[in-house]
Amino acid sequence: MVEGPRSDRIHLVKLRCELNGGQVEEEIPDHELLIDFLRERLGLTGTKMSCEVQVCGACTVLVDGNPVSSCCMLAADVDGHSVLTIEGLRDLPEYVTLERAFLNHAATQCGFCTPGFMLTSAALMASGAPRTRRERSEALSGNLCRCTGYSVILDAVEEAVGAYDEN
Repeated sequence: MVEGPRSDRIHLVKLRCELNGGQVEEEIPDHELLIDFLRERLGLTGTKMSCEVQVCGACTVLVDGNPVSSCCMLAADVDGHSVLTIEGLRDLPEYVTLERAFLNHAATQCGFCTPGFMLTSAALMASGAPRTRRERSEALSGNLCRCTGYSVILDAVEEAVGAYDEN
């Protein structure tokens, strides 16, 4: 325990996880959110904070390959797990395929939601499902975009999945 300025005690916990292919070991407050750990402590600012209530998808990261909202998950909950952020996705083959497709379809405008959409799409590509446009649309429904509308994003995901499946 550490004395803190706003409370009498801060409980620290040890966090060990794989992050973007490397190992991380930190001592963190037990109440620290995953998004704050990533952005503030580690400087990984590609993950965005928006709604803070798990409905917009801007804060999406992959934990053990599954999309999760980092704004509502404690950092301590990823202890012993694998975490992938948009910064780590850049090192994977899925990234180039997704980037090309998003550019081809002008699927970004302000770009704020793009990391969440790309990580969710990468999870879809890696899982091999869903196969229909409607199923893909439903899988992306946890990600919101206020600029583009969804058809161009879905077109980009369709192209990326098709190109990924060919390889």
